[in-house]
Amino acid sequence: MMRKVVPDHLLFSQKIYSKLSTTHFHQSPLLFCLVYQYFSTKVASKCTSGEKFQLEVGTINGLNDALSVYKTMVKMNPQPCVREFNKLLSHIVKLKECSTALFLFKDIRILGIPVSEYTMSIAINSYCISNRVDYGFSLLGWFFKLGYVPSATTFSPLLKGLFRGNRIDEAQELFKKIVSEELCQLNVVVYGTVIDGLCKAGNTARAFELFRVMERGSCMPDTYIYSTLINGLCKDKLIDPAVKLFYEMLEKGVVPDVVTFTSLLHGLCSLSRLQEAKILMKDMLGCKVYPDLITFNIVIDALCKEGLVDDAEDVARIMIQNNLVPDIITYNSLMDGYCLQSRLDDARKIFESMAGKSIVPDIFSYNILINGYCKGMKIDYALHLFREMPQKGLAPDEWSCPTSTLVLDELEKKGLDLHINYFNIAIDGLCKAGKLDNARSLFSSLPSKGLQPDVVTYGAMIKGCCQEGLLEEAKNILMNMKLKSCFPNSLIYNVIVRGFLAKGEFGEAAMFHEEMVDRGLSPDYSTLTLLLDLWRTRENNHTLHNMIQKFAPEITM
Repeated sequence: MMRKVVPDHLLFSQKIYSKLSTTHFHQSPLLFCLVYQYFSTKVASKCTSGEKFQLEVGTINGLNDALSVYKTMVKMNPQPCVREFNKLLSHIVKLKECSTALFLFKDIRILGIPVSEYTMSIAINSYCISNRVDYGFSLLGWFFKLGYVPSATTFSPLLKGLFRGNRIDEAQELFKKIVSEELCQLNVVVYGTVIDGLCKAGNTARAFELFRVMERGSCMPDTYIYSTLINGLCKDKLIDPAVKLFYEMLEKGVVPDVVTFTSLLHGLCSLSRLQEAKILMKDMLGCKVYPDLITFNIVIDALCKEGLVDDAEDVARIMIQNNLVPDIITYNSLMDGYCLQSRLDDARKIFESMAGKSIVPDIFSYNILINGYCKGMKIDYALHLFREMPQKGLAPDEWSCPTSTLVLDELEKKGLDLHINYFNIAIDGLCKAGKLDNARSLFSSLPSKGLQPDVVTYGAMIKGCCQEGLLEEAKNILMNMKLKSCFPNSLIYNVIVRGFLAKGEFGEAAMFHEEMVDRGLSPDYSTLTLLLDLWRTRENNHTLHNMIQKFAPEITM
């Protein structure tokens, strides 16, 4: 059977991506599949029969193996039945390689291999997981045209995709349509999807109403649905209704699991109702449900926040006795508890003990200890950790910003020498946290402190401005940077080129792109991908055409 002629835009992609490093294949499974498809051997020699072929997904080891199996299956004569292709596609989706699953789905259609309702549902699910729910609906239209009857398996991913995309009203309208037009038999999965989506959207009251409607029907709520509602109520601080629902669940014979208990424990602990939490823990063990790492971490954190850090240590020991290994969250909670009690030496011991447990301190670990040292007036210790953060590859985030500025303030108060690197850490953290006004203020104060911004400082500010869509400000900072004989690097040029491309200001993007190329710098993977995506939909745009030509003249011929 002959393949269809490969579309021009795919040949175009082949030419472009052949110029990229093979490391890009890891970043884009779809890209890998394209290249795999074009360059794999197209031998149509004698093939194994697929009549009795049964796929054992347990023997598939990763994406490359799955692609190899697919290649073998399509060469079989006759080919395996659709059920075996469905098993392979489902497995690829479970590998979180949805773009690959979709590519193979399209290839199956090109080859004329029959598909089933389940094949279509897998493709719809893949689109929804990939945050392309509209494509999923397009496929649903094709689903109906082929005369297939949709099921709960078809609609659940679409509902979930709408909720995930914060399209709450559309999700509710779709659910109403499914019910009113009896488009499929409602099951616990469909109800669970809608209840979960409503709870996550903060509409727990509506979720609770739907729960009561469900109870009156033939489809009874399961453990997952009860747990979802209890979790939603707890997040809304409605602990008493959550507790009531929990005992109602027990009366109806629905067995709670570790998620149910953990959600309720978290709600009680968040309101410092520790005595009730202890009783619930006993009930949990009485039901032969054993706490997991998340459960223990919630209890440890609550005890630490209440100043009961020694009790928290005892709980941690019990956790270890139950063959559960403390993680970074456990250690951070204990450190925070000791810092709140001004037991900085104990906090430091916890921090240092992580290395022996093969646990790497994260940004929160540093923030906790730096903040503790600053409040304890041990600025030298705080400064040491502050300097250490970038060396460990840790960039400040929204939680680090107050800590960073606190350290800088203390340094100035003590009259210690300041270094631009300290301010770079703080400015970068503020920009990443979306606190551009604070970053701008700190940036403007540098000359008064006797400091000159370097390429890292300018880069952080330019990126921060571009993220907020303030391209003119980013452009002015870059111009000012050059006036100060501090020349932009590849990172800065790529950020500003992408910023103007994304906003449709192609002339400005081309100007900086040309400047970048003239300086011997190249567009990176993200810039090039954006440029190509834009050009595919605007092939007559001479500005984009010329930008691509500078990188790869033969592509646009």
